[in-house]
Amino acid sequence: MKSRLLRDVLFTGFIVAIFVMVFLGKLSFSGIVRDKRSEDVNSKILTEFKALNERLKNIEERKKIYAEVKFLTYKDRKRILITGGAGFVGSHLVDQLMLDGHEVTVADNFFTGRRRNIEHWIGHENFELIHHDIINPLYIEVDQIYHLASPASPPNYMYNPIKTIKTNTIGTINMLGLAKRVRGRLLLASTSEVYGDPEVHPQPEEYWGHVNPIGPRACYDEGKRVAETMCFAYAKQEKTEVRVARIFNTFGPRMHMNDGRVVSNFILQSLQNQSITVYGQGDQTRSFQYVTDLVSGLIKLMNSNYTLPINLGNPEEHTILEFAKLIKEQVGGSSPIIKKPAMQDDPSRRKPDITRARTYLNWEPKVQLLDGLQKTIDYFHNELSRSKHSERNFHPPGSL
Repeated sequence: MKSRLLRDVLFTGFIVAIFVMVFLGKLSFSGIVRDKRSEDVNSKILTEFKALNERLKNIEERKKIYAEVKFLTYKDRKRILITGGAGFVGSHLVDQLMLDGHEVTVADNFFTGRRRNIEHWIGHENFELIHHDIINPLYIEVDQIYHLASPASPPNYMYNPIKTIKTNTIGTINMLGLAKRVRGRLLLASTSEVYGDPEVHPQPEEYWGHVNPIGPRACYDEGKRVAETMCFAYAKQEKTEVRVARIFNTFGPRMHMNDGRVVSNFILQSLQNQSITVYGQGDQTRSFQYVTDLVSGLIKLMNSNYTLPINLGNPEEHTILEFAKLIKEQVGGSSPIIKKPAMQDDPSRRKPDITRARTYLNWEPKVQLLDGLQKTIDYFHNELSRSKHSERNFHPPGSL
């Protein structure tokens, strides 16, 4: 829009200049140059105009090109807030909701999120980014709230446990207060960590969990448990619409390379030909889902009528040692697998029962583990090979 306006102004100025010179007798419409002086003036004007035209072309070539988003009419288009929207999962959720044609606002304090995860939408008429910490109230008008804000990997939430607790308690209270005020719907991104080190396998939503309330992981585990409690207290007392997703291990592009999670650790170590570290004997199990499957489940849950907690995860179970060998095989290289002492309160088994998700959301993971791993490995490889800012490791929305 700005470059078009500038072009119009320059063109108009050029035409006016020609008419002025014609009026002064310096040029003629027949194109015949009357004298040497008018020839020099004519040449200078043409040269300057060509230079300005070239500058405009360069500006237009550098203008931001956005992915094509669906057009929704006013009655179908929702105003959606995503807390933690610059993070790993949040940024993929932003992509999908933007492509679907909604108006998306991201609130993030960038403790673990990154601006580059959502920079491709900055400036779009349907997108807004707010640098905001949700332990402080936020006053905006929205229809839906995806509450994803919280450190989610052990090194991050153990680094500042008090901040983690405040985000999951005070932050959740603030978002529930916002949902109550605007009469909107809130989806809480809870976690499989609410089950702790489970005594029931696989874990159904009815299981109450086995959590150490004073252990090193308690700031996150208990923070999410009380966040769930607050959601249902608001639902009962204030009639606030809430949805609760218990998210199991998730991986994909835009993961933070040093977040300490199993997938990122193993891929990074394999790509750098470092020792692949397994804590304990490696017989503890995890279930890994690709990020686009999770995003699909979150959107389905938000727009469903089901109000109880729902597990979102992949019921395909692997031991940590099996997973280390799988990644080593995918990456190649000669990284040895070494074992280190087990971490405190590390769950021994983790596998979701997704009967509710299948029944009430018609949802289950679709991306095969090896396919998702290859995309994640490619992302990490590209990130490691970057040597300057202009070498963007970018995954266009909708390409994953």
